[in-house]
Amino acid sequence: MINILEENQTAEQEVLDKKCAIKTIDMEIETIMKLRDSLDNSLTQALNLMQKAKGRIILTGMGKSGIIARKISASLASTGTPSFYVHPAEASHGDLGMITEEDVVLAISNSGESKELIDILNYCKRFGIKLISITKNPESSLGKAGDIVLSLPNNGEACPLGLAPTSSTTATLVLGDILTTGLIERKGFTKSDFNERHPGGKLGSVLKRVSDLMHTGIEMPILNEVTDMQTVLLEMTSKRLGCVGFINNNGELTGMLTDGDLRRCISPKILEQKAIDLMTKNPKTVTKDMMIAEVLKILHEKKITNIFVLENSKPVGVVHIHDLLNSGVA
Repeated sequence: MINILEENQTAEQEVLDKKCAIKTIDMEIETIMKLRDSLDNSLTQALNLMQKAKGRIILTGMGKSGIIARKISASLASTGTPSFYVHPAEASHGDLGMITEEDVVLAISNSGESKELIDILNYCKRFGIKLISITKNPESSLGKAGDIVLSLPNNGEACPLGLAPTSSTTATLVLGDILTTGLIERKGFTKSDFNERHPGGKLGSVLKRVSDLMHTGIEMPILNEVTDMQTVLLEMTSKRLGCVGFINNNGELTGMLTDGDLRRCISPKILEQKAIDLMTKNPKTVTKDMMIAEVLKILHEKKITNIFVLENSKPVGVVHIHDLLNSGVA
């Protein structure tokens, strides 16, 4: 009997939890839709100011707004717009010196009346530093101080108490993403640019180029296409990449052999043959500027473990799937 009651209570709680979750989602979607509908020329003005800034984009905000400000600053910095966060309280104790006249300050406060921002606002006015205000109240202290005001929807919070920042912080986060993506579009920021700012972790590995991982010079197992198979076997064994590439007298890649190929064509007379008799002609190749993610796709599709890198038809490197595994790509 107790188990039945517990199961019923659990089922009722699941219904209530889902109802609360859906209500929260709907409320936040409604706020974002209102943000979308409220966009006006102030967005373009803000983007113009940020794009033309000779210095950095300084983000500031208190409490939950400060957390969102940090995220926006990180997104900007990682996508080609120099930026950092200044804590309002720390600014009043020396960090105002981190803000220069060439910077643009982007201050966030839902109410627009965060008293901790006062010193930063005064500092901006005193030294003529451009200020972009993000607030739901354009008539607030922050709103009136801003050279440009980006308004947040005054749509309440998803919090059942209507107090904890929920919908408002979501809208602020989305507005930050709008500014970030707008600057990415305007600046023509590329995957290569992104890679330079993300050298670490899985993302950095996937964005690496072939030239970052390929074996070159004496590490490359390369022989002439008319080399005898005994020399081929020694080269494959010594270079330990499980393959050998073959070139003609002009230095152009004409074929390759893998250890798998050797197993398939093994015979008592194999040492009497030449590489050109057994090699796979015109193998799949890549260029050194290709992204590692593209190479990984080719290796999977072709079911191969090695691939040579060409420049003007001549081998300049070779990549093994183990290189991708060791770098964290595969």
